[in-house]
Amino acid sequence: MQNDTTQNEKDPHLWEIAKRRASFKYHLLSYVLFNAFFWVIWVVNGKEDYSHNGLPWPVWPMLGWGIGLAFHFLGAFVFSERNDAEKEYEKLMRNKK
Repeated sequence: MQNDTTQNEKDPHLWEIAKRRASFKYHLLSYVLFNAFFWVIWVVNGKEDYSHNGLPWPVWPMLGWGIGLAFHFLGAFVFSERNDAEKEYEKLMRNKK
């Protein structure tokens, strides 16, 4: 059974990257669903509730949550290869030899 991969056969570094990316995908899905729900609530209530800047109130949760989502994306896809501690450790090991 080649399709059955045990935990011991997985590369721990790649497994960690895969977990971070899967976590981001779930975070993105919840962002889309909840914010769609917020907009539906705003439309059903008559589109009359605006903030002081003339923006609908669902813009603010989208903006705040979007910032967190952007950082989650960066951690999962952009800066996911190696962390600074791993780089420093490898640098020290090279200099030691």
